[in-house]
Amino acid sequence: MANFNVADVKILRDRLGAGMVDSKNALVEADGDIDKAIEILRLKGQKGVAKREGRATSEGLVAAQESGTTATLIELACETDFVAKNQKFIDLSEKVLAAVVAAGASSVEEALAAPAGSQTVAEAISDEAAILGEKIELRRVAQVTGEHFAIYLHRTSKDLPPQVGVIVGYSGSDAETARSIAQHISFANPEYLTRDDVPSDAVEAERKIVTEIAENEGKPAAALPKIIEGRLTGFFKQVALLDQDYAKDNKQSVAKVLSESGLTVSGFARFKVGA
Repeated sequence: MANFNVADVKILRDRLGAGMVDSKNALVEADGDIDKAIEILRLKGQKGVAKREGRATSEGLVAAQESGTTATLIELACETDFVAKNQKFIDLSEKVLAAVVAAGASSVEEALAAPAGSQTVAEAISDEAAILGEKIELRRVAQVTGEHFAIYLHRTSKDLPPQVGVIVGYSGSDAETARSIAQHISFANPEYLTRDDVPSDAVEAERKIVTEIAENEGKPAAALPKIIEGRLTGFFKQVALLDQDYAKDNKQSVAKVLSESGLTVSGFARFKVGA
């Protein structure tokens, strides 16, 4: 009979987050040697990595951290909400974020190559994926620069880690309003800071669409330019932060709220898990 007890199984589960049956079987195979059992579980997990590659990762979490004049936002993805709320997965996200921030990585490629203790971030993720038995991937990384930062992490479910993350870089002293703008971004999902940031080809494509719609509606030719510009304004309100109606008071634009608060936004980033 293998030389181990229930306490040994618990130690193995606590260390790796592995299931009860898998932990017990590994200890049996390792004849009660916990370190050997850990290696057995890791090796078995690694054998399943290739099988997991094609799986979808629609769950996970977002995490953010500021450091000096830069703040970093990451999305770490997994397959199920069961793993997303697992403490091992949460601990991994903290390790990954710390490594990404320390390396100053601004892309997934740079982040995966960043050192995380004696490993790279990619290796750390691979090891945990093997243990947890799911595909895990660092899906997105963003950096925002600014004098100050408002970070807002939103939980869509109290049982899960944050699913929506926003960073706002800004200058000014009204931290409360800056946080409110971050909350607005989490809800309104702008793609650009100003209308000037919207790519010209996207604007022209929208102009073509609204022109065709107006013409098909039989609008008078003389009225078309005004109608088209009005509908383009609506488009900018959807995609450009400063043009949007402020979520807490739709009678004001975000630009007006910022101006009255003495704030200037230098940039922002928003991630939603799986989106």
